[in-house]
Amino acid sequence: MAFPALNDYLARLGDAPSASASVWRSADGRVHEQFFNCTLTSAFQPIHALGADGAAPAALEALARGASGHDAGLSLWRMLDHAASDDQSVELDRLCRMLHAINFFRQAEAGDGDLYLSVHDRLLSAVSSNHGYAFRRILAALGLPAERIVLQLPAVGAASRWLANYVADNYRRNGFRLAFNAASIADAMDAIGQFQPHAVKIDARVLRDGAALPALLELAQGAGVTVIVKRLDSAAGRALIERAAAHSGATAWAQGYLMDTPRAALSALRQGPLPAAPPTRTARGDEVGQGA
Repeated sequence: MAFPALNDYLARLGDAPSASASVWRSADGRVHEQFFNCTLTSAFQPIHALGADGAAPAALEALARGASGHDAGLSLWRMLDHAASDDQSVELDRLCRMLHAINFFRQAEAGDGDLYLSVHDRLLSAVSSNHGYAFRRILAALGLPAERIVLQLPAVGAASRWLANYVADNYRRNGFRLAFNAASIADAMDAIGQFQPHAVKIDARVLRDGAALPALLELAQGAGVTVIVKRLDSAAGRALIERAAAHSGATAWAQGYLMDTPRAALSALRQGPLPAAPPTRTARGDEVGQGA
C-alpha cells in the first residue's frame, strides 16, 4: 500500500543528523532519530498464529534499538531507562512510536498486517496529556492508518488500574486498538473483563504446566480477544501452548526467538508457516505431538 504523504516526508529527510534535524535516513532506507547522543531506530518481531499456514505473520511488534551495522542493534531502553527522567522517558516513548510507524509503513512487506507499539509505564502517570490525540495527529500528517496500530499497555497493579483505564479510554476515543500485558493468567482474565482489549499478552515463563491456559483461551475466544504468548523461546513451551489451544478449540498466538529474532527489514523475517514443533515426552516417556 502506498502512502504519498509518508513518501514525501521520507524524500525530504537528510542522510545524517544535523543541528536543525534530528531525524534522518540511512542508505539502506531506515529512518533514525538522535536522542541522548544515541542513534535510535526500529526492529520488528513477528507475532504468529500457531498452527496457521499463512504466508506471513498477521502482526508485528516494533522494538526500539540503538542503530547498528548488524541489523537490530542493542535495546535502547536498557541503556536509557535508568538515566532518563520521567519527562525524557515520555518524550522518548512518543518518539519511538512515531519512528516505528514510519519504519514499518515505508516497507512494502508491511502488507495489511497490524503494528503493535508499546506504551512505557512512565507515560501512564502523565494522565493530564491527550496522548492518543497527539499520536493520531502525527499519523494523519503522514497519511498513515491508525486502525492498523495496536497500542500495548504495560502490566499494572490494582492501585494503577484507574490510570490504565484513563489512558485506554483516551486511546480508544482516538481510534486505536489496545493490547494489555498481563503478569499472570488471572490478570489476563481480569483485563479481558475490565478493559475489553483487542489482545492480551502473557509471558511464556509464567505458564509453567499450562493448566489454566485453556480456560483463558476459551474466555478470550468468547470475548473476541487475541491471546499472545510472548518470549516463547523453547519447543517445549510451544508444544504446551498448542496442546492448550487444541483442548480449548481456540487459536493461540505467539511471539519469541523460537519463531524469529527482531529485524529492521521486514523482508528478512520468516515468511511462510512455522515448522512443526517436535514431540515432547511425558513423565512416562510417551511422545506427545503438538496437538495432543
